[in-house]
Amino acid sequence: MASSRDRQRKLARAKLDRQLARRAAATRRRRQIQAGVGAALILVLVVAGSAWALGAFDSDSKQTTATGDTCLWTPQDAAANANLKDVGTPESKGLPTEGTRAMTVTTNQGAPITAELNLTNSPCAAASIVHLASRSFYDNTKCHEITADGALRCGDPSGTGLGGPTYSFYDEELPTVPSASPSASPAPGQPPTYPKGTVAMIANPPGSNGSQFLIFFKDFTTTDPKFPVIGRVTGGLDVVEKIGALPTVDNGTGAKVKPSTDVTIQSLTVGEPVTAAAPAPSASGAPASSPSAG
Repeated sequence: MASSRDRQRKLARAKLDRQLARRAAATRRRRQIQAGVGAALILVLVVAGSAWALGAFDSDSKQTTATGDTCLWTPQDAAANANLKDVGTPESKGLPTEGTRAMTVTTNQGAPITAELNLTNSPCAAASIVHLASRSFYDNTKCHEITADGALRCGDPSGTGLGGPTYSFYDEELPTVPSASPSASPAPGQPPTYPKGTVAMIANPPGSNGSQFLIFFKDFTTTDPKFPVIGRVTGGLDVVEKIGALPTVDNGTGAKVKPSTDVTIQSLTVGEPVTAAAPAPSASGAPASSPSAG
């Protein structure tokens, strides 16, 4: 029979074995945790490196443009200007920015006038006209002015030159001036600032465009461009020239610019975008006109 001393030795040995086993298990767990953390860190680094290589952390301006607003519409206070007409605001995202759209203006003066709106250079002007046309904003309105610089002015339902929608937008395609000469005459070999058939926005003050537009029935050159080009006439230019030849009378403000015969837009429509865009007219200036809003 084992003595009490032997039993004590066996108990002490068993206790030591248990302590050693616990220490070994703790060491294994610690190593497993360290190995897991290391593997996770390596995985994170691999994923981050792959994302960096694919450009995930690049500041891509194209992506910003695609997901941001294409146009900015500035609210106008109809309470401060009774000539403004509220027909809502165009969309600001997802607008076409390439190609052209066909605009057809039917008047009481003959065959329809067709024009090509340039989506590449003037997407916001085109978007505004599309929006207004869809609300019949232009229908049964008068082209209220024949400017001294050779353009027919339309797009104001009030006929005062102060009307428009309850929003405005900035200039997009102002013509560039080839020289700083004080003369308004074109330099030899230079095309006119606004060739006959040019379609442009008009606003007062400049840069606050709304609904009003110009259609030039003769070439015009200026060293102080104010009116952004939005397109060109593709058909019915003879009708515009005929309207431009009408006598003018006082518009009620002392300016002899109103057509003696009413020029009424019976309808204005805009077609779907066409990708193959024809080049817009070269331009580098704009006509001066009587004070008005766009």
